[in-house]
Amino acid sequence: MPYALRNLLVLPLLALPALAQAADLDGSTLSLAWVLPFAGILLSIALFPIFAPGFWHHHFGKITACWTVLFLLPFTASFGVGSAISLIVHALVTEYIPFIMLLLALYTVSGGILVGGSLHGSPRVNTSILAIGTLLASIMGTTGAAMLLIRPLLKANDNRKHQVHVVVFFIFLVANVGGGLTPLGDPPLFLGFLKGVTFGWTFQHMLLPVALLAALLLLVFYAVDSYFYRREDEEFKPHHDQPLRLYGKINFLLLAGVVGAVLLSGFWQPALHFELAGVHAELQNLVRDGLLLLLTIISLWITPKQVRAGNEFNWAAILEVGKLFAGIFVTIAPAIAILRAGTAGQLAGLVHAVSGADGQPVNAMYFWMTGLLSSFLDNAPTYLVFFNLADGDASTLMGPLAQTLLAISMGAVFMGANTYIGNAPNFMVKAIAEQRGVAMPSFFAYMLWSIGVLMPLFALLTWIFF
Repeated sequence: MPYALRNLLVLPLLALPALAQAADLDGSTLSLAWVLPFAGILLSIALFPIFAPGFWHHHFGKITACWTVLFLLPFTASFGVGSAISLIVHALVTEYIPFIMLLLALYTVSGGILVGGSLHGSPRVNTSILAIGTLLASIMGTTGAAMLLIRPLLKANDNRKHQVHVVVFFIFLVANVGGGLTPLGDPPLFLGFLKGVTFGWTFQHMLLPVALLAALLLLVFYAVDSYFYRREDEEFKPHHDQPLRLYGKINFLLLAGVVGAVLLSGFWQPALHFELAGVHAELQNLVRDGLLLLLTIISLWITPKQVRAGNEFNWAAILEVGKLFAGIFVTIAPAIAILRAGTAGQLAGLVHAVSGADGQPVNAMYFWMTGLLSSFLDNAPTYLVFFNLADGDASTLMGPLAQTLLAISMGAVFMGANTYIGNAPNFMVKAIAEQRGVAMPSFFAYMLWSIGVLMPLFALLTWIFF
């Protein structure tokens, strides 16, 4: 949304003193019943595609909107119109708009890069593509790397009967694990960067866990893909490679611009902000989102139409993510508030679980609690909850509590791969694969993959690092 239009929409709110309320909820006063609409969205995402796929495909936006309304109506009745509007503005301005602007820019710009030709979708080639994507994810973000490489990977395997495992491991590696080396890779690490965690600390401490987990996943994938490849009939095996060529290369410069815009909002701190219904909108974030929108428009303008046609580029995947996460960002507020309330909230048991009797952090539990909640809640605010619970001061967390910060970082990044909703690129990859005819597993069937493959590796990481 252009900022001039956004300002026009929020201008009437600024004139109402009743709206100048804190956007944060007092989680200590909330019951778990307030989390039911959020749980309803998650269950809808899980169950409708299984039991009513056609209905879900045509009406998922309306279903998400219904759950959102079912949350907002009693919330407004209980806390007042001012608090409801403040919550919505907070969700939109500080969370949803930055989230969707970054995804939109990466989706559009990477969708303007066409990898022409085709590769033989053999285990060696597939593993190489996953390895390259894993490396790129920390440079251009998990969304950028995933959108750049998912189509060439699907094309390389379009003559194979067994493709699902290729996409599942792509989600594990490129859409999640690979983003763990820098704050550019995954939103939780970027929030840590904004809180004072340095680039150098993130790279130095996350390098070994990311490298180890990625290497193990690539080895497992190679074994699984080799098994399925041997089971392919000869008629389904691709035989002829075509030389690879890149089209729309100007978009690589725009990708660099996206990275620059994100970095700008982290390094440039003018200490200027605007009040929007009691919510602080900081200038550097507004500038970043404006630049991302501008880069999106430029990419659409300068990329030849035949390049996007070659990618079968359309807006379906980003629209699905946009509609679903709009509801998620609003209805998730009580869940995050209850967690932030710590021992005073209804989820005090979780808070007690991450601390020992002496009050010291139990790093293994920080890893698992951050990770499991990030699998179903948004991993960025979940990271912040445990960041603040551990100490909240970046210098302390990078020093005496370095292992605790490592546990929080690993949990938020790695376990986003546990479900389709754990990280936004997961959904986008799934949607693109389904558009290409791949019968992706249901919500729960995908979780069987993550439980079977990822959980044993997470247990190994716990033993090694914590």
